[in-house]
Amino acid sequence: MSRPGPDPYLLRIARAPAVRALLIQCGAAPLTLAIIYVMASCRLPVDYWSVAAVQGLLAAGLTWKLGLAAWWRVIQLLFPAALLAALALRLPPWLFLAAFLFLLGLYWSTFRTQVPYYPSHPAVWDAVRQILPPPADGAPLRVIDIGSGLGGLVLYLARQRPDAECHGIELAPLPWLYSRLRAAITGSRARFTLGDYEKLDFGRYGLVFAYLSPAAMPGLWRKAAAEMRPGAMLASYEFAIDARAPDRTIHTTEGEDALYIWYF
Repeated sequence: MSRPGPDPYLLRIARAPAVRALLIQCGAAPLTLAIIYVMASCRLPVDYWSVAAVQGLLAAGLTWKLGLAAWWRVIQLLFPAALLAALALRLPPWLFLAAFLFLLGLYWSTFRTQVPYYPSHPAVWDAVRQILPPPADGAPLRVIDIGSGLGGLVLYLARQRPDAECHGIELAPLPWLYSRLRAAITGSRARFTLGDYEKLDFGRYGLVFAYLSPAAMPGLWRKAAAEMRPGAMLASYEFAIDARAPDRTIHTTEGEDALYIWYF
């Protein structure tokens, strides 16, 4: 009788860069203590700031060695000093709690999905509008923005194409709530869902728009290739797919990142 394998969800969390970064900071702590002990034995000056500097350098070095993204090295380097500075300011505890809750509501599971908040802009929205097929009799065109953020694209398309059903799905609670309120206040037909796009059926949509991150693109392509119906389009702003070259590339403005389009 075979043993059950590890939980895939737990594996995804364990492999998340934020979790790995935290483990690196924990792993660097014993090395920091050893180095500080040697420094003190050699009668070198040791204070809290020197401890923070050693911890940051070690964590940044381990981050580089283990292949995390370059910006994680900067975070790891500065994190101990930032923590020490926050303690020195003697800020009230409720302020830390409020900041934590706000960031949690804004970024939610970014640590797992590796998709931070990337806002698109009106030039991109209009480029998406231009690739939509013209109105047709029969079933309405259904469009969805996966990771819809503050809802700008979905609200714009709902205004420009009243014949289409324009949806957005967002995993982070604060952006989702904000987009829902915008739609309610303006009387928009746009609809926003709080949830994970991986649980959607892409076969229901004529256009799936994504502005995610490089880490999310392989999984997005596997899902799109398995579910999207003939005649549908997948559009990704800035981030391409390694497995298949785009069928069309649009530069919204000179010098801007591209909008990549795949036809099914």
